[in-house]
Amino acid sequence: MTDVVAWLKENGNLKIIEEPLDVELEIPHAAYIEVKKDDSRPLLFTRPVNKNKGIEYTVPVLMNIFANKEITQKIFGKHPDEIASGIDGLMKLKPPRGFKEKLAMIPKLFALRSVFPKRLKGRGECQEIVYRKDEVDLDKFPILKTWEEDGGPFITMGQVYTQSIDGKIQNLGMYRLQQYDKKRLGMHWQIHKDASHFFDQYQKEGRKMPVTVAIGGDPLYIWCGQAPMPHGMFELLLYGFVRGKNAKMVKSLTNDIYIPHDVDIVIEGFVDPVKMQTEGPFGDHTGYYTLREPFPFMEVETVTMKKNPVFQATVVGKPPLEDKYMGWATERIFLPMLKPMAPDLIDYNMPENGVFHNLIVAKMKTLYKGHAQQFMHAFWGVGQMSFVKHAIFVGEDAPDLEKGEALTEYILNRLDRTKILITQGIVDHLDHSSAEQFVGGKLGVDATAGEVEKGEEHLLSDSELLERMQKIDENICEVKQYMTHTKTPVCFVSVLKKESQRYVISKLHELKAHLKLLVIVDKANNALDNPYMLIWRVANNIDAQRDIVLEPFIAIDGTNKDKHDRYEREWPGDTFCTKEVLDRLKEKGVIDIDEAFIQKFGLLPFE
Repeated sequence: MTDVVAWLKENGNLKIIEEPLDVELEIPHAAYIEVKKDDSRPLLFTRPVNKNKGIEYTVPVLMNIFANKEITQKIFGKHPDEIASGIDGLMKLKPPRGFKEKLAMIPKLFALRSVFPKRLKGRGECQEIVYRKDEVDLDKFPILKTWEEDGGPFITMGQVYTQSIDGKIQNLGMYRLQQYDKKRLGMHWQIHKDASHFFDQYQKEGRKMPVTVAIGGDPLYIWCGQAPMPHGMFELLLYGFVRGKNAKMVKSLTNDIYIPHDVDIVIEGFVDPVKMQTEGPFGDHTGYYTLREPFPFMEVETVTMKKNPVFQATVVGKPPLEDKYMGWATERIFLPMLKPMAPDLIDYNMPENGVFHNLIVAKMKTLYKGHAQQFMHAFWGVGQMSFVKHAIFVGEDAPDLEKGEALTEYILNRLDRTKILITQGIVDHLDHSSAEQFVGGKLGVDATAGEVEKGEEHLLSDSELLERMQKIDENICEVKQYMTHTKTPVCFVSVLKKESQRYVISKLHELKAHLKLLVIVDKANNALDNPYMLIWRVANNIDAQRDIVLEPFIAIDGTNKDKHDRYEREWPGDTFCTKEVLDRLKEKGVIDIDEAFIQKFGLLPFE
């Protein structure tokens, strides 16, 4: 992986785009379209420009590195399940009881020598070219603006290296970095992240905090940066474990932080704990904009790079995206680390249209009554799993967790309202649905038992049900029913929202003989014939305590929240592509999509 572009040409079916494209919207839109294709490929943009600033960059842009499962597995050098098996073996190591067992353990212990990063003396490849403070100019790099309403250009694949104030704990995180000007970057480290905890230490002592940002190099570095490692464990330990060789590190030129010797670009600086600046908006991986909020910023002291650097970037927005494949690797590799707290856990999956923290489905071996509820609390109480909003548990007889339709049928046949747990807990910094930031409703569904008995409900056709609903409420626009052959048919309804949907649900009680699971969404920007995006919408938009009703049928309010819901926060907008940009890219032959593709992935707004 010393030359990532050459490696991708040989191993990843790299697509090279030589057409001059703008870093503002054009390049990100092209990558956004590509990663949604079934045959998604990595992209190299050789001639990035910035029309607003009149810049023609000499540094190319590399995107969609984790373009599919096959290339992700090649990046790791083996299937993630093999890596997980190695971790599982280490966690089960026991003291040897005899000479033969001692001999058998030697290879495992010897292999562990490669886990720990190795600090090199002197400079690395990443320090071949040096720009000191007066020469620093972030405009030399093709930093992307992805969405029209973004607050500016953002570094989206930055490896952010920080350390505790005593230097004993080092951290690698993947945070977006807003470029304010030629010498300042916003530090969007969320309140629950290790870098934010380090910042608190420096703030308390009134000292500037050193930060080094790396871009490029081995793609495994960036995966390590988003891996949910336990607090205090340096993420590059994973690099050594996966690669079977030590990560080679060199010291930053202006601070004591070490970074990989072979990254392409290094940005060094300090964060003054008394200075803050408004960061955002930013179209994030939830598919919504995260709103403006004050964050610390980095004042850049020095920039170093290779002689011929490549600028790595990713695009985030509505699923599916590159993080789908990065997340798949994370799920597989970290399964053994979850099992000590939930020993009877068999497998788990975070569907990409559930946006990871918003939805998890877990398969388990149930041994006693309440076992699934015990697992729910275990998941919500540990590490990054504590941010999960909606957890569904299925039995060991359930289909493979990636077989979406069969799994949905299994769950709906076992959905029992008496086995639904609604509680409250911590939610992700990016969650917008809760009435209060950082704290919101949690939903746990125990679908581990046998099938429920079929109720006495009498299903109507979509048209007949719509007619009866509109007699009750004229603001109901459309109806579509799914999984009508299961014990819990699902009825989606779109509305023109003019009042609290809890009130609308109460008015629909008279139709309880025809409803088992009702889901309400806004008519605007929701197509009832697109279940993939409906799951995305509902998983994002609900707070279980406020938006789920269990009697006389299960009802979920997946609408955007407003004053009718006593919601006082600002509700964010969707990430939508800019139509003029899509049209330009089509004219240039960079993308080839039709109206069906646009509708399928919600690329443009519609009514």
